[in-house]
Amino acid sequence: MPNLENNLISTLKTKSDWVRLSTIEMVLNAGSGHLGGSFSVADILVSLLYHPELNFFEGHDKDRIILSKGHSSLSIYPILADKQLINIEDLSNYNQSGSILGGHPDTRVPGIEITTGSLGHGLSVACGIALALKRSKKKSKIFAILGDGECQEGSVWESAQFASHHHLNNLTVIVDNNGISATDFTENTINIEPLEKKWNSFGWDSMVINGHSIEDLIKTLNKTPKTNKKPRALIAKTIKGKGVSFMENNPHFHHGLPNEKEIILAKKELSS
Repeated sequence: MPNLENNLISTLKTKSDWVRLSTIEMVLNAGSGHLGGSFSVADILVSLLYHPELNFFEGHDKDRIILSKGHSSLSIYPILADKQLINIEDLSNYNQSGSILGGHPDTRVPGIEITTGSLGHGLSVACGIALALKRSKKKSKIFAILGDGECQEGSVWESAQFASHHHLNNLTVIVDNNGISATDFTENTINIEPLEKKWNSFGWDSMVINGHSIEDLIKTLNKTPKTNKKPRALIAKTIKGKGVSFMENNPHFHHGLPNEKEIILAKKELSS
């Protein structure tokens, strides 16, 4: 088992690098896209969607993933192509006229559960799905990926109360805690820390993890929660623009694009 896990982790690290390189190409073709948040969430999405014990794409009892921070759809599209749910050629048409791949995920895309991007809504939908599955005695697991800037929305905390009240232990929230929202650092707009204590206070089983460690992510997803009565919140510490030196921790690259010299450097760093 240790060798199998080591091989899996090595493979998934390579997948994450490929996802980031693919997003660069997609953005350059389209002339638009949210690179910073897509890079910060890439390792999380790879760890989930390639996890050997989770099934997001087949059968009525499949697991569900809700990308509430829909502007990071750049990182999920290459994975859907790798899973053969969309054509690899679709990536080159990202965010262009006639393409099903937009700047935010849409249910027209196979593998996308709900249309997201209007922040603060994804967790509410995830709660409804989790409650319905629980009442139907389904064993499916629900994962909602939120941004930390999104956690400034009041609807997130209404949903958190709802999930706790209904003991939605089939629901896991993963917060992409990169510290930057659309225009500035979150601490300069509305300080949301300490996130772990906040989720705990709302009745969730919460913990902080390294959102860029494939090993930590896989091990955490494999762990049995402390209790079988609470929903779980994973506060994933990440870096916006992870993998490209000039993008890392830079608010400009929430939706800013690299220039020609920066493109060369970005591709070099992501390929090394």
